[in-house]
Amino acid sequence: MSRMLPTVAAFGIVFFCLTLWCSVTVARMRDLPTWRRFLPLTLFLIAAGASLLRAFDIPEVANAVAFPLNLAVVLLSLREFRSRRQHTREADRPAR
Repeated sequence: MSRMLPTVAAFGIVFFCLTLWCSVTVARMRDLPTWRRFLPLTLFLIAAGASLLRAFDIPEVANAVAFPLNLAVVLLSLREFRSRRQHTREADRPAR
C-alpha cells in the first residue's frame, strides 16, 4: 500500500504538467480565434481552482469537477494540434 501513494502522486504530477503544457501551447497559437485559444487554459485554471478546494476540506467539488475538466483540456488541445497539423499539410501541398 505504501508504494501506491508515490505512484499516484507521480501520475498526478505528470498529468498536471501535461494539461498545463497543452493549454499553454494552444494559447500560443495565434491563428486561432481568441475564445478557442484560451478555452483550454480557462478550463485548466477552473480545474486547478476546484482542486484547491481540497485544502478547504471540500473534496466533493474537486472530485466531481477537476479530473473531467483536465481531461477536457487534453482532448481539446489534441484536437487543436491535429487541426493545425492538417491545415499546415494542406497548405504545404502543391496546387494542381
